Amino acid sequence: MVYYVYFLKSKKNGKYYIGVSNDVKRRLKEHNNGLSKFTAPFQPYELKRVEKFMKIEDAYKREIFIKKKRSKKIIELIISSPL
Repeated sequence: MVYYVYFLKSKKNGKYYIGVSNDVKRRLKEHNNGLSKFTAPFQPYELKRVEKFMKIEDAYKREIFIKKKRSKKIIELIISSPL
């Protein structure tokens, strides 16, 4: 199965959310319909980037690596870089 690290940006406050899913379209709908407690207050979201991984472990490692940086500038550099 294929897994994705996805980058969302809140249209409400401009903050980013990074997550892992095997169905990014479904996950985006869930975020925009308030089905995720963490992201519900800041909806709507727009999808900014998707990275593909063949192993869920690799996707989670990437997600954790990015979240540990805790930097909007680094996230924006990643989003603007080629896949």
